[in-house]
Amino acid sequence: MNQFRTSALLIHGVAWLLFMSFPLLFMSQGGEQTLGIQTLQFSWKYLLFCLVYMFIFYFNTWFLFPRLYITKKYISYGFSVLLLLLLVLLVQPFDRLLGHSKQPKHKQPPPMERPVMEHPSMEHRQPPPEGKHDHQAPPMDKGNFHFDIISLFIFLMVVGLGMALRSIREWQLTEKRAILAEAERANAELSFLKAQINPHFLYNTLNNIYTLSITGHPAAAESIMKLSNIMRYVTDQAESDYVPLQEELDCIGNFIDLQRLRLGKTVTLNYTVEGISAGHIISPLILMTFIENVFKYGLSNHENTQITINIKIEADKILFHTQNRIFEKRQQQQRKSVGISNTKQRLNALYPGKHVLILKSQEDVFTVDLMISS
Repeated sequence: MNQFRTSALLIHGVAWLLFMSFPLLFMSQGGEQTLGIQTLQFSWKYLLFCLVYMFIFYFNTWFLFPRLYITKKYISYGFSVLLLLLLVLLVQPFDRLLGHSKQPKHKQPPPMERPVMEHPSMEHRQPPPEGKHDHQAPPMDKGNFHFDIISLFIFLMVVGLGMALRSIREWQLTEKRAILAEAERANAELSFLKAQINPHFLYNTLNNIYTLSITGHPAAAESIMKLSNIMRYVTDQAESDYVPLQEELDCIGNFIDLQRLRLGKTVTLNYTVEGISAGHIISPLILMTFIENVFKYGLSNHENTQITINIKIEADKILFHTQNRIFEKRQQQQRKSVGISNTKQRLNALYPGKHVLILKSQEDVFTVDLMISS
């Protein structure tokens, strides 16, 4: 990382040195101009020329473009660039710089010869007043506004180059986030297969289904179908970046229904879903990590416990809440933290700036509150 920053600083330094030598090309013609080049480095006009375009480049590249253009505030961005353009047209940095070495020299007009008197009527003609001659004098510079086309060209070049560089950087960051999300999703799938759909879960579920089958319970066939749906969702849909929210809710519902088969009278389970899921999407298995932890660490064969799982769907966000007592062994704490850590990384990669995750552990109660913006 440090090597990359050093290379970037070196590239910027070389680029600005080349840019600062650009005005010398317009001042290297003639011996009188050479003298101006020697004193140019100490001129405030040269400093103004450099600072104006440095300010425009970095202000546009690091502030205006990412905060306005990237966020699709095109009108605000265009207005801001227009203000910068007006600043350049008013300051006229290039014309001011040229004026440093091109000072006009006033020459006395050549003496006028007395006209030859060829006509008798011209003998008594009075000479014109001093300073007035028959030829037309050159127009005087009255300080009228001059359009600095070179400054405009440099402005467009600096702004365009800044937009191009920033666009490339944003594209690289997007690619990096996509690669990171893919890696984290693969880790999450593996973690889910090892934790949620682990042999113990399968063993307990199949054992319960077997008991239902022996007793002829009508829920046996339905339980087999729910287990099949969970396995299909994990192996197929988990490969996608996003899935319809209803598919995630179906998987959660099937998982909870299968867990109910082994819950005793000491466990009180409150599971609610509020709102309409149509039109919402979510990254698969995001919520399942927390729900799996509820049943993995929040159950006891000897003590009464209560489990709360609530999912509330609003127009622009999804609210997820779980609460359970903690009955965990020390050797299980590390595995739990790894699963939650993987989920945090996935949330950061898939929902940057669009989620809030709050984990609370007070005494023997663990609470999860997650908000995901649609």
